[in-house]
Amino acid sequence: MNNKNKKLLTLIDKFYQKKIAVWGDFILDEYLYGTTRRISREAPVLILSYKNKEFALGGAGNSLLNLKALGAEPLPIGIIGADEAGEKTLKMLTKEGISTGSLSQDKNCKTPVKTRILAGEPTTRKQQILRIDQEEKIPDSKKIQQKLHKELKNIQSQADALLISDYNYDTVKETIFRLILAGFKRKNIPVTVDSRFRLLNFKGITAATPNEPEVEWALKIELNDNINLLKQAGKTILQKLKAQALLITRGSKGMVLFEPNKPPFSIPIYGTTDIVDVTGAGDTVISVFTLSLAAGASFKEAALLANLAGGMVVMKKGTATLTCAELKKAVESQN
Repeated sequence: MNNKNKKLLTLIDKFYQKKIAVWGDFILDEYLYGTTRRISREAPVLILSYKNKEFALGGAGNSLLNLKALGAEPLPIGIIGADEAGEKTLKMLTKEGISTGSLSQDKNCKTPVKTRILAGEPTTRKQQILRIDQEEKIPDSKKIQQKLHKELKNIQSQADALLISDYNYDTVKETIFRLILAGFKRKNIPVTVDSRFRLLNFKGITAATPNEPEVEWALKIELNDNINLLKQAGKTILQKLKAQALLITRGSKGMVLFEPNKPPFSIPIYGTTDIVDVTGAGDTVISVFTLSLAAGASFKEAALLANLAGGMVVMKKGTATLTCAELKKAVESQN
């Protein structure tokens, strides 16, 4: 085994009990399963014969589960609704042994719920045929801002890293971000961001992990699968963010890491390009990337581990996680 892989294995061993604060939007994913055999007489639509349903944690919740599965101690910070979805979210986190002391319920908020309907023949793998989103943004009230500010200041004394998971539901308040960033930087605590539509609003962070569509949105451009355009875009975003690193994920085409005054570092996808499900893969990537930084990894080492993790979870159904044992096996399989 080469020295690079030995170092990656050592880093994975350091994941255990690292305290990673996760501030972001907590989403409840609902999956409805059924079979389809005929068309309705009432309208040209499929009739779904309902079989069962499952729930999973999405958004920041999925990052928490990824961190927990890797032996870390995730610390959730955010606002959810005082509703059925919010209660279910709390119960699911508690069942996983994740503390919810800094996760607040508010009667004026609605917990986002994404319902995916999957159907197919009884003997075939079910395919998603429809998604229904129930969503509202978190109010910008003084009470909520004060709560978030207090929890984020308190968490600085114990966190090894802060992961911001912004799915555009406004749990992540930009005014609060600007107030708390300096405190994390003074303590040399890495701050990473995964933002759907507000990437360039988080200046001064340690690193971000956008995918290609998020890069296009941020710069109002079309990459058209052009690697040269992508490399220029990556350098532009890195400069605009004043960040130490930027990791752009490219699906089946792997990832590209950008650091100031260094050439872009391209990483091919791990495993097959015959992907099963990309749901939640971005959460896995930023979770492993952040946890690696907290364990003392360089940006290149963190990117290599995040790429292995992303390549594995897209071969699993739904919002999947992976263990340290799985990640180590992937490292050991590399030349």
